[in-house]
Amino acid sequence: MTVRLRAHHLLCLLTYFGKGYSPAFTANYDKVVKRLGDGEAVLIVSGPDDICTPMLVEPEPHCLGEGAAERDGLAARDVGALLGRSVRAGDRLVLDASSLAPMRKAFSAGLTRQACSGCEWSDLCSAVALSGFQDTRL
Repeated sequence: MTVRLRAHHLLCLLTYFGKGYSPAFTANYDKVVKRLGDGEAVLIVSGPDDICTPMLVEPEPHCLGEGAAERDGLAARDVGALLGRSVRAGDRLVLDASSLAPMRKAFSAGLTRQACSGCEWSDLCSAVALSGFQDTRL
């Protein structure tokens, strides 16, 4: 099996420590993180992914908005440049220690944060990065 992820969630995963939009969202996110931690590969998708699923029942889910798609494009560009590979819909990758360490280092340095502009979680993610990614779940 593979975990379907939109590109900007590659950044969100770096700082996830159990906070989210709702209890259902957080429970689902925990399941996704466990799958990734168990070694499941990632399939990059365009639009809503496995993390978005609980949000899609809302009347106007932000997962379908233009802002989320713009964040995906910026994250794909920056993470792809960092990893030296393509990050676009249909690409597969594994999030393991050898990929997460440079992603976290670049995130802390602000090199991959353009996609975070305007995100309501940006300040919290900055604090997590400043803490050395303490208590993150992946």
